[in-house]
Amino acid sequence: MTGLFRKVDNVLARRRLRALATLTLAGALLTACTQPVTGTPQAASNTPATSTAPSSSASSFPKSTPTYPPVTVPETDFSDCTSILSENNIPVEAALKGKLTLGCAAVEVPLDYTRPTGTKIKLTVLKIHDSENTHSTGSLLVNPGGPGGSGLDLALGLLSNFPASVMQHFDMIGFDPRGVGESTPITCASNKEKDAINAASPDMSTTAGFNDAKELAKVFDDDCVKDKGSELPYFNTENTARDMDLIRQAVGDDQMNYLGFSYGTELGAAYAHLFPSKVRVAVLDGAVDPLTNGVQQFADQLKGFEEAFDQFAAYCPTSSTCNSLADPRATAESIEAAALASPLSTGSSRKLTASLASTGILQALYSRSLWPSLAAALIAGKSGDGSKLLALADQYTERSSDGTYTNIADANTAISCNDTPAGTPTDATIRATAAKWTTEYPLFGKWAAISLFSCQQWQPNRLVPPKPTAPTPTKVLVIGNLHDPATPYQGAKDLTTTMGNAELLSWDGEGHTSYLEGSSCVDDYVNNYLISEKLPPANTTCPK
Repeated sequence: MTGLFRKVDNVLARRRLRALATLTLAGALLTACTQPVTGTPQAASNTPATSTAPSSSASSFPKSTPTYPPVTVPETDFSDCTSILSENNIPVEAALKGKLTLGCAAVEVPLDYTRPTGTKIKLTVLKIHDSENTHSTGSLLVNPGGPGGSGLDLALGLLSNFPASVMQHFDMIGFDPRGVGESTPITCASNKEKDAINAASPDMSTTAGFNDAKELAKVFDDDCVKDKGSELPYFNTENTARDMDLIRQAVGDDQMNYLGFSYGTELGAAYAHLFPSKVRVAVLDGAVDPLTNGVQQFADQLKGFEEAFDQFAAYCPTSSTCNSLADPRATAESIEAAALASPLSTGSSRKLTASLASTGILQALYSRSLWPSLAAALIAGKSGDGSKLLALADQYTERSSDGTYTNIADANTAISCNDTPAGTPTDATIRATAAKWTTEYPLFGKWAAISLFSCQQWQPNRLVPPKPTAPTPTKVLVIGNLHDPATPYQGAKDLTTTMGNAELLSWDGEGHTSYLEGSSCVDDYVNNYLISEKLPPANTTCPK
C-alpha cells in the first residue's frame, strides 16, 4: 500500500455475479469487464481498514431470527484524494474532465448488527463530485456485484463513459463492501496457491479427481476461517445491505439512490426489503433470480454461457476476426481437450490447463466487445499457443501481470457461502451433477462442477437472505438483457414480480448487464429515472 490507493496493474472495473464458489473456472461465473481502472483509493487515514477489536471479542452468531437495534452514524468528513485520477491515468468522460473532485473516507460499522456497540470494522468509501453539480438530489451509491467486486474500482471505471447529465445531479459513491479490497479484506490463499487452484483440472468422474477437488475446497475454506476466525460469519449479504444504510447516513442523504449490477441487484433488493422508506430510486441491472438458488442457479448460468458461445459462433462467419474458424465450438472443445492431455505453452513459466482455457473462453462471453479477443485466442490456441486464453483467464480471476491477485475469490467464497444453507450440496448431488453437466454443458460444465464443493464444507453459521419485497415510495427499476449469459432474463422477470413495487425494462442485447453497454434506449430511460424518478412505459423492450 502506498499513498491513498493501492497500485495495481490492469485492474478492471467489473460487473459481477454471485455463484456457488470461486474455485477454478466457473467456480465463479462472476466477472464482466467494463472500464479499465488502475488504482483504488485506500482509507483516508492511510491505515489498513481492519477490525478495531480482536476476533475473540466477536459476539456469538445468532442461532435464530436476530433482533436488530437501530444504528446511526454521524455525517463523515472526506479527505481530498483527487490526485488518484492523474496518478493512475484514469480515463474520464470528456464532459467531466477538469471538473471532478474525489474524497476518501473510512466509515465504521458494527461487525454484528445485533450488538451495534461491539466490534467495529471499517469500510473504505469514495465520493466523486462534479463541480457543476448544483442540484440537491443527493448521492448515487454504485455496486458492481460479485460478491467480492470492488465498488471503488467501479466508481472510478464508470467515469470514462458515465453521463455528465447524471453527474450534475449526484455525487457518485463507491465503496468496497465488508470483506472486499480495502474494507477489512478476507484473505484465504496466497497468490501462489491461487495460481494452483485456478489451474487445477481434476477429473470429477474418477474417485481420485473427486477427492482432489473436495480437498482443494476444504483447504481454501479452512484458510478463510484462519484469517477471520469467529468474525467470518458476519461477512454476508444482509450485513452489507445494513452497511449501505450507514453509508447513506455518513454522506448526509435522507434517502438512497442506488445503481447495482449483477449480484449488486441482490444487494439493492435486500436494501429495499430492509429499508423500504429510505429508497428514492434503485436501478437493478442484470438481476440475480430470487426464485432459484444453489445448483439450479449455477446450471442456468452454464446454459446461458453455452448459448452465448453459440451467438459468438454465429457471428464468426460475418467477421474478419474469426471467419477462419470453420467451427468455433469444435475448435474450443479441441483446445480444452489438448490442454487436458498436456497443458499448452504460453511463452511464460505458466501453462494453459483445461480449466484455465475454459475460464478464458467464459470471460470473453460477458461482453460482445470481447468477441474479437476470443477469436484471436482460439486461433492462437488451435496452433498450440495458450497465451491469449491465459490472458483472458487472468482478467476473469483478477490476476495482475506481476502475479498478484485481488481478493475477489476470497470475498466471493466467504459471502456466498455465508448466505448458503449449511450442508449443501451433498457428495451424491455433486457426483450426479458433475456427470450431467459434463454432457449438457461441454465447454464449461466439467470444470464448473469442481466448484460445487466450495460451500459444502464451509463454517456452519449462515444467514440466508430473505426473498425481497419492495414497498418503496418509488418503483424500483429492474433491467433484464434478453441474452444475458450470467444472469438469464428470467431472473429479471422473477425479481420484478417478487419485489412487487418494481418495473421491468428489457433489452434485446448480448452480454452481461445493459446500462452503458451500447443501447441509447436503455441509457436514456435509466438516466431519466435516476434524475426525475420517471419510469419507462410499462413492458418496454429496447431494440439491439
